[in-house]
Amino acid sequence: MLENTETTARAFTSFRALDSDAGATERDQLFRNMAQLFTFVSDRCDDDQVEQYDEVLCQLAELVEAEARGEVAKLLAPLQRAPGTVVIKLANDEVEVARPLLEFSNVLSDDDLIEIVAGQSEDHRVIIAGRQDVSDRVGHAIVDHGQDASIGRLVENETAQLTNDTLSDLVEKAAESAEITQKLSRRKVDWSALANRVSDAGQKVLGQLQTISRAADPQTMEKASTIAFNRLHARAGFSAHEWSIAWNQIKALSDRRQLDDRALERFAKFAYGHHLGAAITLMLGLKQEVFVKWLATQDYRAMTIACRSMGMAPDMFERTLRILPWRETPEQSAIDTALVRFDRLDPGEAERSFESWRAHAFRKHNITPELTELLAS
Repeated sequence: MLENTETTARAFTSFRALDSDAGATERDQLFRNMAQLFTFVSDRCDDDQVEQYDEVLCQLAELVEAEARGEVAKLLAPLQRAPGTVVIKLANDEVEVARPLLEFSNVLSDDDLIEIVAGQSEDHRVIIAGRQDVSDRVGHAIVDHGQDASIGRLVENETAQLTNDTLSDLVEKAAESAEITQKLSRRKVDWSALANRVSDAGQKVLGQLQTISRAADPQTMEKASTIAFNRLHARAGFSAHEWSIAWNQIKALSDRRQLDDRALERFAKFAYGHHLGAAITLMLGLKQEVFVKWLATQDYRAMTIACRSMGMAPDMFERTLRILPWRETPEQSAIDTALVRFDRLDPGEAERSFESWRAHAFRKHNITPELTELLAS
């Protein structure tokens, strides 16, 4: 650990000593070395250290050639925790630099990918369309902004999670493209469910797709329905994998100074339960295991105190209760009770009690007697 710290210190010293007369080779090498060093210590860096790396790598990225930027993008792409600002910078770079991040980086959130889809080239969109488990929001953005190449890649991506709204838009696109129609025909979808969602031109495409579907093996269609059900089921409840991805994306959002109430609203709007939970955890300065324990034990009381202490509005609190990845879906009676308790809580008292509770490691018996009595009522 000491050796890593000393190596890091030497690297930052080398950066500070770098002046405007330094050669391109020296800058490129320092850029690579800093990124390589981060890959060695990323799992042990605190937020301040990550911020230092982020700042230095962003500055160096402005000074180096595309080849060096591409190599650093490859180094950062597989990391679960990477400096958020430089990842975004390189993901918006020319396509050969951005490629590894667009293909593999879990640090890029759906919002990040949607911005890239809207603002970068068709080549960028093609790569994003081929990512593992493309979300419906990202897929819809590709349909809105993309051309045949990226839309076709999306349709061919069997892991892309496309809802009927996005599929309807794809059918409309297919009315103008025989290539997209052909690729859609290979997706195992109940096309009849889209009958009331498309135009007259889209109806003709639906007719072709339904004819192909009827000719398919019934067992294949049943398997497709099972896969769709399992995907929906997987979105409900807590997933350690989803939490890990969400946590690192939230950390990257925090690196960019974009973790705020607007981010919470966005996660609630699109029902990103794991992201919403991770954001609340980070904004409150909680340990992950504390918040996850609340979810696992259906601890609405703890969630009520925590959300009230951070000044959350009542309507946002209700949405939070419904969206968070609890072990089991909350019953309406539990939500109603929590809302009553939330309204009764004075925000100042909630904040004081929460801080006292935090000081005692969130043990159940260390909230104020007044608050205990209130929450028990």
